Parts: sequence; structure tokens; C-alpha cells
Amino acid sequence: MVSAPTGQTASLEIAATTDRGRVRPHNEDSLFVDPAHGFALLADGVGGYNAGEVASHMAVTVIAEGLRAALRERQAHAAAAPDIASLLKHEIEATNAAIHHAGLSHPAYAGMATTLVAAVFHDDRVTVGHVGDSRLYRLRGGVLEALTRDHSVVQEQVDRGMLSPQAARLSPHAHLITRALGSEATVEAELHEHPVLPGDLYLLCSDGLFNAVEEGAISGVLDSHGADIQKAAQDLVRMANDNGGWDNVSVIVVRVRG
Repeated sequence: MVSAPTGQTASLEIAATTDRGRVRPHNEDSLFVDPAHGFALLADGVGGYNAGEVASHMAVTVIAEGLRAALRERQAHAAAAPDIASLLKHEIEATNAAIHHAGLSHPAYAGMATTLVAAVFHDDRVTVGHVGDSRLYRLRGGVLEALTRDHSVVQEQVDRGMLSPQAARLSPHAHLITRALGSEATVEAELHEHPVLPGDLYLLCSDGLFNAVEEGAISGVLDSHGADIQKAAQDLVRMANDNGGWDNVSVIVVRVRG
């Protein structure tokens, strides 16, 4: 288990933990947190050999670099600055093109791709962008709510009434995603914006968590340990491993301080 140091500002506190699990030979998840600029990124790579790891690492590092530069520019020229959703959409699309090009240029990386969930906190709001089945949850007033909808085969089956959410977790097709960063020359990221309140907890996670741990148990950990988000992150990863650890598991917990 690898934990990133907890970072915090007057407004946000962020903790992150990732683990390869008990079965996979290596970890293809990648994380990036930047409390000073108010964003968190999580990617779950797919592809043969180490290509998934390369794709997820490219996703979080390229987007982080682009976001930092864009957010600094936005602060310097606030009146003429584009909105955060436009900035995030641009960075995701540029990163998709970079990953796709790398996959075409290097035979070892052919077909590599990654999921992505990104959260940018600003102006008492959070802008969320995601591709694939990595998720963002919000815990507010003891109620856990998913703020993203998976781009996956089983989610489509749930939407059509063919599967219950509980059955979806156990489906043999749970790992099949319908949208990924880098798999095609272009990508359609889903973007939404939500108001934030002091005391909110936000959880970014890969499918290694929610396919192994029921949402009720996730909610219980966040509700019990919300004051110590590093412990909450570590406990969630431990629970996923205790329940089989069949996949890499990564979590980022964000607490809104003010």
C-alpha cells in the first residue's frame, strides 16, 4: 500500500492511497493530488504488459501539468479566463490525443488506454470530468451519493433494467468499459459541476474499491473516519484487499474545510 502525504490548505484536505491488491502482479492505477491548486486526479490503466500503467501515468501527469498552467493563467486574467469545465475538457482531450499517439507510435503500448476521474474545486463548486468507470462519490450529511455514472457495459444493463446495481457488481462483465482515454483518436468526457459545502467528503476511486466493497460499507468508513481522511483512505483499501483484492485499488479522499 502506497499513501501520498496528506496535503491541505485553508479550504481543502486531500489524502490518497493506492495498492496493487493481492492478485495483480503490478499496479496500473495512478494518482495525482494538488491541494494548492484544488484538484485531484485518478486513472486506472488498461493494456498488456505495463502499457496500462504507462497510460494512467500519462493521464494524470499530463492533465496535472496542463491544469496547473491553466489555473495560474486563469488567476492572472480572471476577467477573460475560460470556465473550469472548458479548461478541464480541453486538458482531457489533449491528453487523450497524446496517449492515443503514443499507443500508435510504440508497438509495446499498442491499444493502451485508461479511465479517468478528475475533480477541480473552485469558487464553492467542484467541476468533475470522467471517462470510463472510475468514480467520484460525495458524502454529505451522512448520505453517500455517486456523482459520476460509469461508462461501462454493466451500467448500460442497469439503465435498461436488465441488471440490479447489486448484480452489476458481481457480473463477469463488470470490467468492460465503453469509453476510455487513449483508445480512440477522440474522446467524449462527461463533465458536471456541483456546489460544495464545508464538511463535504469527496471520494475518487478505481473499480478495485467499489467492486469489492459495498457502498454502505464505504459510507460507514467515510462517516466514521472523516476527521482523519488518511486513515479513511487506508481502511478502504484494506477492506478491498480483505474482500479478495482481485484488482488494483486506489482512493483519494477530499475534505472540504471551508
